Amino acid sequence: MGNYFNKEPPPPLVLVPPLFDFPPLAARTRMLESSYNLLFGKLALKCLFEDYFEEARHFSTRIMLKPTDDPNVDLVATVSGPLDNKPEGKVLGNALFRWQGDVDDPHTFVDLFVSNYEPVLRLRSCSYYPTYGFGSFVIFPLQLKRRIASENYGVVGLRHSSENLSLGATFVPFSTADKCPTNAWLVSKIGRLTVGVQYEPQCGSKDYTRFKNLRNWSCAIGYGVGTGSPLSPSFIFGLELAKSSQFIASFYQHVVVQRRVKNPLEENEVVGITNYIDFGFELQSRVEDVETSNGLPDSTFQVAASWQANKNFLLKGKAGPLSSSIVLAFKSWWKPSFTFSISATRDRTVGKTALGFGIHVENIREASYERADPNFVMLTPSKEHLAEGIHWRSGKRPMLQSDLNSENFDGLPRELRPYGNIL
Repeated sequence: MGNYFNKEPPPPLVLVPPLFDFPPLAARTRMLESSYNLLFGKLALKCLFEDYFEEARHFSTRIMLKPTDDPNVDLVATVSGPLDNKPEGKVLGNALFRWQGDVDDPHTFVDLFVSNYEPVLRLRSCSYYPTYGFGSFVIFPLQLKRRIASENYGVVGLRHSSENLSLGATFVPFSTADKCPTNAWLVSKIGRLTVGVQYEPQCGSKDYTRFKNLRNWSCAIGYGVGTGSPLSPSFIFGLELAKSSQFIASFYQHVVVQRRVKNPLEENEVVGITNYIDFGFELQSRVEDVETSNGLPDSTFQVAASWQANKNFLLKGKAGPLSSSIVLAFKSWWKPSFTFSISATRDRTVGKTALGFGIHVENIREASYERADPNFVMLTPSKEHLAEGIHWRSGKRPMLQSDLNSENFDGLPRELRPYGNIL
């Protein structure tokens, strides 16, 4: 009886809401892409600058579903178009059917893409063998109205990827006009530094002399801090010289903070909630002669920030020299989840503001740690000293902050782990 009356109160807890979109959908097909195009913060900045920012006076609807009986397959369908009835407006629709060999490993898959625009029908396949680090992929447009570019005849790629090295090349073996690589890259990671070079032939004759043209080469260097888990703060700074004609400087920062929460629906021991704040900046400047810039601006920039206040609300904004936009998104974690977003874009060239709308339905990425789930709670200190130490708990296995710093994510839900340790 004495132990019953002297029972200690439960420790204060800080909620850990799921991220709106993690891992990003682009990570599912990253083995088809050049690592050079995804590293140096490019993937994170792309998600920050583009996700939920609908085109002015347009709508988009995306449905991402998978059957409960077979989680290895899923379907992603998208419909977008203008809100008005102007004759030049066209409603675009596409669907992507995907088979994935391992539910937890997105690097080996086959997908079939159909749409009412080019390409009308496309097949993609990728195989990756993590034991050896080698992978291969093929992208073949099955139906096109006209095959103009060499890529319209199909693309075959080979790659080697490990934690510190990525190299690969793509070819168009079905084209009789050109047998040279259409893309080649080499990226290496040394500690917190990442350096890379990429070859994309666009200038010069159709022979091997194109390798000597500097306009076909790009190089970049990046400095990054963080584990890649959304629960870890991260910072990425990158410098790139693209096509020997454009200089790009960018940085991206992901911040994990806690704030006090006063919600009568929560338990008494819940004293705080985790928020996710992202900030990104990109500056592009032309380094070639102004006379050869074809009327393009010498430099441009864009800056964006997002704040996820809880598991239901996300606020984003971005600004550039010609326009600025703001987005408010609401997400309900039903099964499937439902997301509604409204964006306002201010075009400063004409002085008008227009709205865009988006609706997403999904059960591909499911959160397993919503609200005050007792299977995963976080105890962390704040400025108000809500707790004395940092302690993670997943199921019956305690997880300390030292485990997170040492990149031991075995005790975390799958959605909170880094989306891959392959460069």
